[in-house]
Amino acid sequence: MSETLDLPGWRHVYSGKVRDLYVPEDAARDATTAERMLVVASDRVSAFDHVLSPGIPEKGVLLTTLSLWWFDRLAGGDGGRDIPNHLAASRVLTAPAGADADAVRDLIPPAVAGRSMIVKGLDMQPVECVVRGYLTGSGWAEYRANGTVCGIHLPEGLSNGDRLPEPIYTPAYKAPLGEHDENISYEQTVELVGADLAAQLRDLSLEIYDRAARTAEERGLILADTKFEFGLDDAGVLTLADEVLTSDSSRYWDAEAWKTGHSAAERMASFDKQIVRDWLAANWDRTGEPPTLPLEIVERTADRYRELLQRLTGW
Repeated sequence: MSETLDLPGWRHVYSGKVRDLYVPEDAARDATTAERMLVVASDRVSAFDHVLSPGIPEKGVLLTTLSLWWFDRLAGGDGGRDIPNHLAASRVLTAPAGADADAVRDLIPPAVAGRSMIVKGLDMQPVECVVRGYLTGSGWAEYRANGTVCGIHLPEGLSNGDRLPEPIYTPAYKAPLGEHDENISYEQTVELVGADLAAQLRDLSLEIYDRAARTAEERGLILADTKFEFGLDDAGVLTLADEVLTSDSSRYWDAEAWKTGHSAAERMASFDKQIVRDWLAANWDRTGEPPTLPLEIVERTADRYRELLQRLTGW
C-alpha cells in the first residue's frame, strides 16, 4: 500500500513517510481541531530520509496490530495502572441499544481495515520522549567520543550493547516537517512545556519503558530503547499517542543472542528495518534517488516484523 486512498466519509489531510492521516469529511479544514481522526499505517519503508521502493508487505497491519496490543497491555492488561491512550471508538450504534448486530457500523473503511486506528484529537507535545536501557546506536558513538549519551555522563568501561545501570530519558525536539529532530536536554524540555509537564513526560516515559521491558523479557526479548509521543486531551490529561513500542519506534533484540553472540551484529540483530539500512548503506552513496530494494531484503525484513509480533503476542 503506497498511495493515498479515497476513503468514503474521510478526507485526507496529511501524509508522512509511513502514515496517512484523515479527518471526517465534515470536519474543519484544520486537522488539529478534529475530534477524531483516522491514522492509516502504510507499507512504505523509509531510511536515510527517503521513502524506498518497494514497501514491506503487510508492514502497516503488523505495526498497527502490535500498537493495539501494547495499548491494551498498558491500559492495565499487564497488571499495571491504566495509562490513557489516544484510541477512540471504531464502531458506532446506528439504532437504539438492543437492536440486532446489523445496527453497529464500523467507522474504519474496509480498504484500510487492519492497518488503521481511529484516534482522538489531542494537543500534541513538541517533545519526542526517548528512553534508552542499553548503550547502542548513536548513543554508543557519543559515549566513545565523550563518555556521555545525549549529554548524560555514564560510567567508564561500557561496551557496545551493554545494559545501562538504569534506563535514561533522552528527549528530542520534534522538528517541523522536513527537518531533523534534535536531541535536547531535560532543562530545554522544561523551557518548551513547563516544569510540571516536563516531569510528567519523563516519569511516564520511564514507567512505560519499565513495564514494556519486563513484558519483553518474559518473552525472551530485550527492549533496548524506544520513543513515545504524548498529547493533552480536552481535560488536560497526558495521553499516550501515535504508535507505541513497534518495530519502527523501538529497538528489540533476542535475549539469548545478546548473551551468547560473538559479534555486535549477532548480539544486537534487531527486529526492524536494520536489514534495509545495512543493505542501503552498502549499495548507495546517498546521492540521487536510492536504488530499488531486492526482493530478498524485503522478505527478510518482513519476516523480522512478523517474528516480533508473534513472539510478543503469541499470535
